[in-house]
Amino acid sequence: MSQVKKMLLGTAFIVIAGSAGSAFAQTAQPTDAGGQPPAQVTPAPQNLTAPAPTDPLVQKRNANAQANAEYKASKKASQQDLKATNKQAKEQYKEQVRNAKINKKADKQTANDELKSAEPNGPQNTNLQH
Repeated sequence: MSQVKKMLLGTAFIVIAGSAGSAFAQTAQPTDAGGQPPAQVTPAPQNLTAPAPTDPLVQKRNANAQANAEYKASKKASQQDLKATNKQAKEQYKEQVRNAKINKKADKQTANDELKSAEPNGPQNTNLQH
């Protein structure tokens, strides 16, 4: 681990240990003359953030990580757009196939009806044998 991380962890442990130690030390609450305990004073929260690195390699690493995250986000959005477009195209294709089947069936039925109407009403028996 780098020295900065060690220092931050050490500081965090000291703060936690100090607050825990003071909590155990204050088990007996002194009371005011009015019989009420005094108001407790809570310390302001500390922001434990590391200073901005001045090392150019660290800056490059952070910039690369940020660029990588942006690229992944844009790639994911692009893939979602592509999926939506493909889904829409697939639905359109299915609708066209459905319509084509209906048209084919109707054309077939029309041709069959025309063929039946062109034939005489009944088969003529000519008593021919083959």
